[in-house]
Amino acid sequence: MEDAQVRANDFAGWVQNNWEGWLAAGLRIALIVVIALVLKTVVRRTITRLVARMNRSADNAGNTLGGLLVNAERRRQRSEAIGSILRSVSAFLILGTAALTVLSVFEISLGPLLASAGVAGVALGFGARNLVTDVLTGMFILLEDQYGVGDRIDAGEATGVVLEIGLRVTKLRGDDGEVWYVRNGEIRRVGNLSQGWSTAAVDVEVGAGEQLEKVRETIESAGRDFAASPPWDEKLWDRVEVLGLESVTLDSMVVRVSAKVMPGQVKPVERELRWRIKHALDAQGVRVVDGEAVRLRKLVDESADGR
Repeated sequence: MEDAQVRANDFAGWVQNNWEGWLAAGLRIALIVVIALVLKTVVRRTITRLVARMNRSADNAGNTLGGLLVNAERRRQRSEAIGSILRSVSAFLILGTAALTVLSVFEISLGPLLASAGVAGVALGFGARNLVTDVLTGMFILLEDQYGVGDRIDAGEATGVVLEIGLRVTKLRGDDGEVWYVRNGEIRRVGNLSQGWSTAAVDVEVGAGEQLEKVRETIESAGRDFAASPPWDEKLWDRVEVLGLESVTLDSMVVRVSAKVMPGQVKPVERELRWRIKHALDAQGVRVVDGEAVRLRKLVDESADGR
């Protein structure tokens, strides 16, 4: 009993001598946690408001002529992605700093801990260098606005319409409906086919004996009617232009026709333009030929005559 009483008195004295320090440490830890949480909330709300302001600017741009050149949805997706990155980075920095400060309150030496974390970070960097490369490349793709959702791009590994841009992979929809997942770190060069404007080009092959001026006038007339009819008047950003002769052979002539069109509308415009040009040439009695088929038929006829 006497030993137990002595130990109880010693414990009570130890608690009495240290409770003030414990209370001070607890208050410091509580204050650090509160400050960290408040700062994290303020920063996240500030970033969210900034992203919302960017989205409103994108919506306003979409209601003007400039919105034709800059897709509002693309700007919204880009601003949301950048906001998500900023929120994650800020939360990591604030909470990490708070955790280190709490450890210092417990008088834990941070030198060996930071050294160990540095070594672990280097080892993780070597082991996951491809992942780090993908994430860094994805961040620069978003920050530099190389392409956005809805753009048609040639990423080397695959070609298609961008469905989603992530920090690690870019998702594309191919021409045949397939979905491609391309790692951002594997993208060495990007050809964006949707920025600004695109060019629709049509080759019209007519017989070698046709009058060039008549062919030009017929195509230009069909182009003017095409540009004036909805909905093509909104998809065409310039007049249909006859560039001239692309090639001339003994059997046929190829006339190149070009037009500046809205991004992503090249194929529909080319199909409709071919349709209208063919009808216009038929109405004027201009014969559209296939030069290769004509030459092949001549070879077959010559072979038959040689027999």
